[in-house]
Amino acid sequence: MFSIAFKYIKNKYILSGLIFFIWILFFDQNNLVTQFSYRNELNKLLEDKQYYTQEIKQTLVNLNELTSNPKTLEKFARENYLMKKDDEDVFIIVEEK
Repeated sequence: MFSIAFKYIKNKYILSGLIFFIWILFFDQNNLVTQFSYRNELNKLLEDKQYYTQEIKQTLVNLNELTSNPKTLEKFARENYLMKKDDEDVFIIVEEK
């Protein structure tokens, strides 16, 4: 069995191809490990893109609702900026965990 493998390794074309394959697999600038990390980074960036696209759509819906409905605008201002009318008092209740 060893003699058969040695016979093929002794062939200069197979040896050159094997060395080339090992070089590309591990030592080249675009080796297998680098390509794997690039693929993972690409997948993460695509997921982030999808998330931010959804957030932009939701923000545009909220903006449209705020600009078209005065009641929604008042509710938003009261909840997020603690705005109040002159004759009102605001009480903030913080729930402890």
